[in-house]
Amino acid sequence: MNVGVLARSPFDEGSLTGTITESTEFNPKEFRAFYFRGDRKKQVVEHVAALERDLEGVEGPLAEIALRFAVSHPAVATAIPGMRTVRNVERNVAAADKGPLEESTLQILKRHAWNKNFYS
Repeated sequence: MNVGVLARSPFDEGSLTGTITESTEFNPKEFRAFYFRGDRKKQVVEHVAALERDLEGVEGPLAEIALRFAVSHPAVATAIPGMRTVRNVERNVAAADKGPLEESTLQILKRHAWNKNFYS
């Protein structure tokens, strides 16, 4: 269709970096304090644990797999991940350089589709 697709927030506001726990606290002025309110951090921890179990043996940390998932669809021209540090930028570039995921990994990830909306 000659349309460029940008994959926004492939780490789901940090959910798929493996750094959010049930006790994670955000500055009340930060967007994520609202996004992860109530039992949402618990939901994230449970989903991330299930993903990590099913991805055992797949090369790379969850954040790398998430970014590569975003660019695995042929319509996606680029992804826009969070980059709070230079090290994050380096990791994101290295992950993107690895290219799309194998079909077997994509099938695992498709089983974990989570139709959620923490924005409302």
